[in-house]
Amino acid sequence: MLSVPTLWTVFIINFLALGLIWAYVARSYPAFGAARFWTASALVASAGASCAMLRVMLTDSLLPLLAAGTLMVFAAGLAAMGIERFYDKPATWRATLLTTALAFAGLGTFIFAYDSMPMRILVYTVAQVTPFALTLKLLLSSENGRVSPGARLAGIVASVLIGIYALRAVGALLQPGEFSFVRFSAGQSLVILLMVFLSMALNFGFLLMAIDRLRNEVADLALLDDLTGVGNRRHLLQRLTEECARSDRNGEAFALLVIDLDGFKGINDTHGHAAGDACLQHFTLMAQTRLRPGDMLARTGGDEFCIVLPSSTLREGAMIARRVLEVCRADAEQCTGKDIPIAVSIGVAQWTREIGLHPDRLVAAADHALYDAKKGGKNGYATCEPKAPELADPLEATLRKRA
Repeated sequence: MLSVPTLWTVFIINFLALGLIWAYVARSYPAFGAARFWTASALVASAGASCAMLRVMLTDSLLPLLAAGTLMVFAAGLAAMGIERFYDKPATWRATLLTTALAFAGLGTFIFAYDSMPMRILVYTVAQVTPFALTLKLLLSSENGRVSPGARLAGIVASVLIGIYALRAVGALLQPGEFSFVRFSAGQSLVILLMVFLSMALNFGFLLMAIDRLRNEVADLALLDDLTGVGNRRHLLQRLTEECARSDRNGEAFALLVIDLDGFKGINDTHGHAAGDACLQHFTLMAQTRLRPGDMLARTGGDEFCIVLPSSTLREGAMIARRVLEVCRADAEQCTGKDIPIAVSIGVAQWTREIGLHPDRLVAAADHALYDAKKGGKNGYATCEPKAPELADPLEATLRKRA
């Protein structure tokens, strides 16, 4: 049988290793704020386990017991703050410090003023499980329609920990003296070993949460344009495919705007590519002010942009096109000195049954309308209701005409 000091040593080493892992994650990904809280939690828990082992070795003093309990409660609060920060919730120190202070006062009272092991265990249990109980809803709730496997694992482990602490508190009240973490017995050795395993599983759940979040961020970056921060061509095609599938199912139309900056090559040639990049960024900001929630702006390359308008008709698409043109014209009128006015041409098209599941046909229709807008003198818009077979496949259209 493993002795209690040996198990506490394993506990210390375990938390030290977890602290080093989280410290590396925090340093490698400075923007990932939750890692700093989980680093501190693991290191504080290691210090608490060290104090608990001192209590086993120095049986005449109860000060290590007070320090160990207080530090372990503080570690639980830090872990809960990391969970809150992970879900972008306000991680305030007030609740953690208040819980830690109350635990310190309660443990001190039942150690020095009125020596009662059952009450010490009860105070420690309530203070230890409260932070995890308050964050269970975050761990087990869905984010963007899905529950993270790591969060689910952490939530399950936290629930098991809460259950073990609760059973230990009830047992301590019914059988005082049999449920101390510092006494050498088969039951206590098993509980400590189980705690070591569950602490590792909990942090492994946190690590899976971090990996899932970072992977999603990388996936999001793959769908964004580096210069303007809006969607790129890949994101646009993905969104158009989704909208075509949705419209094909329910028959509800959506609109697409294809936008081209007029005279952009001349801007690059005259003022340089840095000025051209600034124009693209400025146009992006202006266009976004005229979009509705749910609309998507994407840069498809060079000076070409597209706007996807879900649940919109051709008429509504034309209205958005006019808004974009108005904000560009108003901005151009205010240009002075070295300011570069921005003018755009816009083609508007609407999804129809003939387009079906083929977003390239809708893009071709909007491109055709853009060509009409360019022929009409630029700095304007034109609309087109596409006939998908003719636009998507000229050979097929010719065969149909012959038939």
